[in-house]
Amino acid sequence: MRGQRSKDTQPELRLRRELHGMGFRYRLHQNPMAGFRRSADILFRPEKVAVVVHGCYWHGCPQHATTPRTNTAWWRDKLDRNVQRDNETAATWASHGWLTIVVWEHEDPSEAAARVASAVTSRRHEK
Repeated sequence: MRGQRSKDTQPELRLRRELHGMGFRYRLHQNPMAGFRRSADILFRPEKVAVVVHGCYWHGCPQHATTPRTNTAWWRDKLDRNVQRDNETAATWASHGWLTIVVWEHEDPSEAAARVASAVTSRRHEK
């Protein structure tokens, strides 16, 4: 697990490239809230939008999640804890006014960027 990248993964880079091409500027790998040790992959601080790019295996994608054949109980517990932590993070951020957008690694980067752009633009005009 130590060899797995947690930052600057290919799906994340593709999404960032699309968003940058659309003219959006953002912060990378920052914590939206002080005192809560979880960071977003892409952060739009003024609009309070946090984007996280999830890998299908590690975060329990509804379409692509699989269960390993060996040491199944341990892996199921580990992957379930990942999903639970993701839900807790989104709920905590939401309670402080942040919108969390989850982008799965299998999503088309341009469609995901359009979804993020729409959310950021609508929050920008709410102010």
